Amino acid sequence: MEALGRFAGVTIDCQHPQRLADFWSAALGGPVTESLPCWRRVTVDDGTPVLTFQPVPEPKAGKTRLHLDITVADAGEAVRRIGALGGRWTGERHDYPEGAVLVMADPENNESSASCSTTERSI
Repeated sequence: MEALGRFAGVTIDCQHPQRLADFWSAALGGPVTESLPCWRRVTVDDGTPVLTFQPVPEPKAGKTRLHLDITVADAGEAVRRIGALGGRWTGERHDYPEGAVLVMADPENNESSASCSTTERSI
């Protein structure tokens, strides 16, 4: 079967992004950078997926705290393929200067995202 995309990184919801990024930076040896305002990212040059720490106000309480981010060439195709595999697009979309991010859910409703460098609004 042809792969849908490649594993790009892991996003972790947390109340203290800098504290968690500093911890993982020390553990993995990669630098901490700011990816968006108040967000932190740890990048390791050995091909390890990027870890991104997203600020949220609430403590962990049943919500999925880990999101697998998958880079895809075609967001529409990703939505179709995820659906065919038993998952779904939640309908949530975020547009950033570097492209679009679509929040997806697996068959058990665990959130992940498909991102692409498109600005296509038809999805």
